[in-house]
Amino acid sequence: MKPTVFSQFLIAVLAAALVFGAFQMIKGPSKNVIIEHVDGTPAKNTVFTLNENGEAVPLDFTGVAEKSLGAVVHILSVSGTSGRPSQEDLLREFFGQRRSPRVGSGSGVIINPDGYIVTNNHVIQGADDLEVTLHDKRTYKATLVGTDPQTDIAVIKIEEKGLQSLHFTNSDQVRIGQWVLAIGNPFNLNSTVTAGIVSAKGRSIEIFDRSVGGIESFIQTDAAINPGNSGGALIDLNGSLIGINTAIASQTGTYSGYGFAVPANLASRVVSDLIQYGSPQRGYLGVQIQNVDGNLARQQNLKITEGAFIASVMENGAAQKAGLKANDVVVSINDKKVTSSSDLMEIVGSHRIGDKLKLKVNRDGNLKDFEVELKNQAGTTAAVTAPKGNGSFEEELGASLSPIDAATAQRMGIRGGVQVNNIGDGLIRDSNIEEGFIITRVNRQPVSQPEEVIAFLQNNTDGVLIEGYYPGQPEKQYYAIRPK
Repeated sequence: MKPTVFSQFLIAVLAAALVFGAFQMIKGPSKNVIIEHVDGTPAKNTVFTLNENGEAVPLDFTGVAEKSLGAVVHILSVSGTSGRPSQEDLLREFFGQRRSPRVGSGSGVIINPDGYIVTNNHVIQGADDLEVTLHDKRTYKATLVGTDPQTDIAVIKIEEKGLQSLHFTNSDQVRIGQWVLAIGNPFNLNSTVTAGIVSAKGRSIEIFDRSVGGIESFIQTDAAINPGNSGGALIDLNGSLIGINTAIASQTGTYSGYGFAVPANLASRVVSDLIQYGSPQRGYLGVQIQNVDGNLARQQNLKITEGAFIASVMENGAAQKAGLKANDVVVSINDKKVTSSSDLMEIVGSHRIGDKLKLKVNRDGNLKDFEVELKNQAGTTAAVTAPKGNGSFEEELGASLSPIDAATAQRMGIRGGVQVNNIGDGLIRDSNIEEGFIITRVNRQPVSQPEEVIAFLQNNTDGVLIEGYYPGQPEKQYYAIRPK
């Protein structure tokens, strides 16, 4: 017997009622129950980490924050107040604008109880006056020890003893996914702590010019980093310094989930050099490199898809003397794997002039071993020292000047120029000119010899306008210099 329409309707109603009743039994009597709050247990008690004894303990940031905050300082940078104005102030004067003091701020990390503080070069660049405020609100005037624009690291010092400090740790042992804290002064909010994880290592974001020795191999983190955090600490849960916060990647200029820190191994080497020599003693391979990927492997008929590809080898450089050639792919240095050009830059940049490195290279599908003795940019093993006091105008300039060769001029499409190297304390650094800059004109007049540049500076005490280019950059740059 076929069911009637009425009986079919009745069956459907009963089935719906059963389903609804069962749902209500599962759901419970209250409509306000939210599943995220069913447990009611703080999230930190569900995540564990290892303490110094290797025991699993609930994750807690309070202890490491308390013992680290005192080592992170606020830095106030003021420029344009001295008789010798900054490059930007002088440019305003040259183009008829009123000069006014500039005030900036950032963070720094005490890395020695005797008052040595590491920060970013861009925090203190061009400053006439530096003021440091400690966590306990004490303030000090700071002096500049040295800077390295190629890594954006600088060292300053305050006259105090017994300060709380942080120590560098081996950043090679930092692992993707581990917890980290960022400590600094974003938006002038002193002593701010944010937490996150290490998102990536060996990251390059192309903010430094490689053609003049810029090194990028950042630790990437999602701990919130904002303007003012620059120069602050990135620490692990033991309170060890794994990096110096340097940059953010954001379309708005504020935190968007990406922060970048100079790794401790690189920063500590630079800091040591600046304190001991006044300038970095960075060794150079003398090669132009790029990342290996699938596309490059096909174009160059490579047998591997990762490593640092040597596009060219510089004449009389360390690599050429060791026997390396163009189209070689560096796959390891001192038994440490090299998967990208950033890896190579970080490893080499962490070594000094004269250090010997063991390179493993893939050449036409075969692995070959080389020992390379690192050179300075001039191709020798002589130490690079900051200009010494000898009463000459070159001392006041604080850099060495050399004419560029005809091949460089032709490659850049210019008639000639004077290149700036070995920057120490002096007029060049104060004007914000960076290593490798090529001066083509002074006060609108072409120059091709160092003596011409020096003559303009000595004969124009009101200041001069410098024009020129950085290798590999087509845009003309302008700087202003006024002698003391």
